[in-house]
Amino acid sequence: MLLIRQLVFPVHRAVPWGALGASGAAGLLLTALTRTGETAERLSLYLLRAAILAFAVGLAFLLDDPARHTTATVPTPRPVRIALRVALAAPAAAAWWTVTLLLVPPGGRPPVGDITLEAGAACVLAVTGAAAAVRFSEVTRPGLPVAGGLLTTAVLAMLFWPGRWALFVPVEDERWAAAHDRWLAVLAGAVILGAVCAVEPLRRRVRF
Repeated sequence: MLLIRQLVFPVHRAVPWGALGASGAAGLLLTALTRTGETAERLSLYLLRAAILAFAVGLAFLLDDPARHTTATVPTPRPVRIALRVALAAPAAAAWWTVTLLLVPPGGRPPVGDITLEAGAACVLAVTGAAAAVRFSEVTRPGLPVAGGLLTTAVLAMLFWPGRWALFVPVEDERWAAAHDRWLAVLAGAVILGAVCAVEPLRRRVRF
């Protein structure tokens, strides 16, 4: 516990708060559009999903670390360093999500539990993508490629994902409950994959 307390301040300084703040602000602006009229209120689910994607893009930068190859030799294992970054970002993410939901007029707000599940899955996928990039490459700033991949995947999923396995459905759609069963599976898979990717490689490539 003493080691964790000693790490909190250095890790806090290393977290890319600027990227998280910018993506959070973009998400709040998108959500605020739901209060501009009846038409916007009817589009609240889609604006919320766009806000979620914006914030998830910011989380893709969470593991950016220009000093990565220097800190790789420290005694603190990578899972602890990653878990600490996630723990520091989690309260900010929770606060952002609370404000985001409150911005949506009650009449246009989708079921809170279900849309929160979508938000959680998207955010965990973003961090898992960053962890995978760190685990399987030598990049020090995985955020940009992971963010691009996340945006591309989201667009392709909305356009080409098979209807019988739909994820992005409107509230009145009869597939809403089944879609959120699938979102739960996505979240569970992302958590497991993220835990696996957070582990240090058994062997490191030796450079000559």
